[in-house]
Amino acid sequence: MSTQTKPTKRTVTPFRYDIVGSFLRPQALKEARAQFQNGEITAEQLREVESAEIIKLVQKQKEVGLQAVTDGEFRRSWWHLDFFWGLDGVERTIVDQGYQFNGAQSRPETARLTGKVGYSSHPFVSHYAFLKEVAGEDVVARQSIPAAAQFLFELDRAENQESTQAIYPNREELVTDIAKAYKAAILALYEAGCRSLQIDDCTWGALCDEQFMAFMKQAGVNVAEYANEFARLNEEVVSGLPDDLVVTTHVCRGNYVSTYAGVGGGYEPIAQTLLGIDNYSGYYLEFDTERAGDFKPLRFLKDNQQVVLGLFSSKFGELENKEDILKRIEEATQYVDLNRICLSPQCGFASTEEGNHLTEEQQWRKLAFIKEIAEEIWK
Repeated sequence: MSTQTKPTKRTVTPFRYDIVGSFLRPQALKEARAQFQNGEITAEQLREVESAEIIKLVQKQKEVGLQAVTDGEFRRSWWHLDFFWGLDGVERTIVDQGYQFNGAQSRPETARLTGKVGYSSHPFVSHYAFLKEVAGEDVVARQSIPAAAQFLFELDRAENQESTQAIYPNREELVTDIAKAYKAAILALYEAGCRSLQIDDCTWGALCDEQFMAFMKQAGVNVAEYANEFARLNEEVVSGLPDDLVVTTHVCRGNYVSTYAGVGGGYEPIAQTLLGIDNYSGYYLEFDTERAGDFKPLRFLKDNQQVVLGLFSSKFGELENKEDILKRIEEATQYVDLNRICLSPQCGFASTEEGNHLTEEQQWRKLAFIKEIAEEIWK
């Protein structure tokens, strides 16, 4: 493989071979969660099972060679809603329909406002403290949270618009309060020891999806202005944070029981806005199928930023063709230097507790395969 510079390893996140964060829920955890929902065990008993499974998961991540580990989101049901529910002024709400994916629909849950958005405490802080302790000093314990833009996107859902506008007739006040609450949550995580934060964000996957953009324009929404609002909010959240906190972001195009959302479309329509957000050290971008388009949008990446190419699918267990992967990395180097590239699956293995359709063995084999290719390139 040709390269503009000599391949080098990395000592900070994102690493050359990496993960997005969520892992398939073990059977013991699934059974415990069902028992809790049926009133057969207490919340404390459920936490004990979660903790035991997280300890095993961290050890397995170390065994497969990962340098950054997560708790697999084992204490969550959703990749995003659980975080929203932990903020002040937000409640879990059942709605008529779930999120629509290609051939599947999720559970019909959402986050709805009951008052002003704020931060007083959050369960994710103690969750992280446990992970940090279990991980030890030989790996980085990474925390993931959904983006502030994702929260605003959720509050903009048709089912939530009435309550959102009733509490916040002034849109700018809503954006300001979200930013303040988010920054407080991040600083609390920092105080708990977090030095690697991943911000998950599906909004950008939607805003470059041809079907969604057509729907928004038909509804009278200026997509460019909407994207700018998201970028401004996200940038406010990650500005002024401690210098030793590494903040990255992951863009997803739908990941539910091995399905995706929308019809697809390249990053080009939103690339300059998305990659123009300051204070992100790296972007985890989905590139596992043609739905994501080519690598040309990477030309907007800043010189001090990494791109983590999601060339491997977390939706199925079969391994990708190594030569095809190497060829695609070569294509990406037309727009970004090899030493600013890292590798990962396009998303987590279980963005919701249902998980994708592959086995735990296939999950670990795929991560080992990514490591193998990365070590072949960045010796």
